[in-house]
Amino acid sequence: MANMVKKTEYPKNPKKIMLADSQMVSFGVVVGNEGVDADKNNKKILKAGTPIAGDIEARNTAFKKASEEDAVGILLHDVDVTDGNANGAIVLFGFVDLDKLDKEVFQLITAGIKTKLEGKVFFLTGSGKKRID
Repeated sequence: MANMVKKTEYPKNPKKIMLADSQMVSFGVVVGNEGVDADKNNKKILKAGTPIAGDIEARNTAFKKASEEDAVGILLHDVDVTDGNANGAIVLFGFVDLDKLDKEVFQLITAGIKTKLEGKVFFLTGSGKKRID
């Protein structure tokens, strides 16, 4: 029996949440669906800007949606984890434009998250772009 290959279509222009792509440090990680609720289309999507937690020395183990205590970075792009673990990218250093985050993700950027990521990820406003609701 032949192996089944799942075809995934990615957006041609993924949402950009960073103020300056050239002034960030990011790399690939595996993202899991622990703690991710299905949306109205029955999809489990971790959205760009979501704080994530995991072991940066073991990036092949699944990162998860973070709490204020265990955040190590933020997710660079939306990741569909409906069918389980998927590839994503973590931002460990950079400048996030809060105006470009979805409303639900914006609410995840609490004072505790900002403190936990202080000196690594900077959350700024002022791009003039309307937040996606």
